[in-house]
Amino acid sequence: MNHTAFPSAQADHFVHDHLPPPGQWPELRFDRPELQFPAQVNAVQALFERARRAGHAGRPLFRSEEHSLSYAQAQTEVNRIANALTVDLGLVPGNRVLLRGGNSVAMALAWLATVQAGLVAVATMPLLRAKELGAIIAKAKPSVALCDAKLQDELKAALAADPDTSGMSLLVFNTGGADVPHSLETLAARQSEHSIPCTTAATDIALLAFTSGTTGTPKAAVHSHRDLLAACETWPRHVLRATPDDIVVGSPPLAFTFGLGGLLVFPMWAGASVYFPSIAYTPEAMVQLIARVGATICYTAPTFYRQMAAFAKLHGIGQLRISVSAGEGLPDATRQLWKKATGLEMIDGIGATEMFHIFISSAPESVRRGAIGQVVPGYTARVVNDAGEPLPAGEVGRLAVIGPTGCRYLDDARQTQYVAAGWNFPGDAFRMDADGYFFYQARTDDMIITAGYNVAGPEVEAALMQHPAVAECGVVGKPDDERGQIVLAFVVLKPGETADALQVKALQDHVKHSLAPYKYPREVVFVDQLPRTETGKLQRFALRQRAGT
Repeated sequence: MNHTAFPSAQADHFVHDHLPPPGQWPELRFDRPELQFPAQVNAVQALFERARRAGHAGRPLFRSEEHSLSYAQAQTEVNRIANALTVDLGLVPGNRVLLRGGNSVAMALAWLATVQAGLVAVATMPLLRAKELGAIIAKAKPSVALCDAKLQDELKAALAADPDTSGMSLLVFNTGGADVPHSLETLAARQSEHSIPCTTAATDIALLAFTSGTTGTPKAAVHSHRDLLAACETWPRHVLRATPDDIVVGSPPLAFTFGLGGLLVFPMWAGASVYFPSIAYTPEAMVQLIARVGATICYTAPTFYRQMAAFAKLHGIGQLRISVSAGEGLPDATRQLWKKATGLEMIDGIGATEMFHIFISSAPESVRRGAIGQVVPGYTARVVNDAGEPLPAGEVGRLAVIGPTGCRYLDDARQTQYVAAGWNFPGDAFRMDADGYFFYQARTDDMIITAGYNVAGPEVEAALMQHPAVAECGVVGKPDDERGQIVLAFVVLKPGETADALQVKALQDHVKHSLAPYKYPREVVFVDQLPRTETGKLQRFALRQRAGT
């Protein structure tokens, strides 16, 4: 690796200036031949150049019901959008660009153009409400927002509520072919098809990936151009092993690093193609799509695979050869159900937004029942006690990880909770057997992982407390065969309020309208009081024990 520092190309130093002090950074290791990167590299340019050198320029990259784009055609569109952002809108490298949209060709092109231009991509979940978007905007301070035309309302509400965004531009995309004056497509169509990628340093910032904290306050994980390329050279190279003939489908949003890697960055690295459907996924629709388009790789969460199994058995799975599960714990019963229905051994994996993608996993031929897998080449993982000392095989402790990517939060005191002595602590309890297989035990914080979505219990509590009928509440995850966990709320009502089914629905609807709908409590239990310590602190562990029984 070239260790010579290369000057940043990002004139806007906002993200650089709000990184943690270097003493709080994780150690980054690049001790494999494939992890040697130049000091100056633009990740998007590198991916397109890799495809060109391999002779893939004419092969399809993006597929949809409406059209298909080859690598060369996609690069032309990326160039036009990059020119629109920098020439027409006057953005300079380092400016943040908020991206709001579901998985589509237009969303993927906008993300690639943003990063190629040296700007910082801030992709947001399409289900987020105005309040949640407002918190992200306040933290990232984007200069421009690019939004799917169907998802404008909540974003406009967030912008209207924040006077500091009065000068921020909003461009829509996916306008259905209409010549909308302020659309990204109209702006890009006027631009040159040639664009010089920004000459970014490898350590320049490519994206801010927002993740819910256990308090509900969003954390922004910072990732560089080098992080993106390092992620390509680890799990995709050694475990996934995709080929240029692969067609990839999946449900995780591009705003998740699970989706960004699986449905955009990693297929480009492999010279493969991605199919973005225009319909919303259901388990049956996913199975039918796999067969119809000849998909060979699928990414989704265990909950979805469990629901897909019956339809896979009924309709078949066409050419599917790889099924990747991540985002939540994979029960062995779900793995076996899917294997019985399809004949495929699922690839399980654990990753983290802070690490960008998967760092523990096993290829199908190396699967051990009950285990997530072994550490991915390029990373080192161990199970440690509270003092950070390695534990013997078989003992349960905290997972600690180190490798070519690691956690750096944007201006967040929680950095020291995630990184200690150079190691990353994702917040999971594991045990490791004598052969180096890792077995997931539980979260070590208050995060609820339901159907692949992260939900912070305190955030749901805060929403419930705004309802006039609620005196106090506690929210935890409850084990569930279908979703891994569900959100369970223990609620103490104010005097005179009725604890009945109508009240449950009223509270659920209130949360759905306040937060992203997937965060609402699927179960509400009315109680007379909540367990608290002598100092009045809510004992969530006691609620978790009750939820487990």
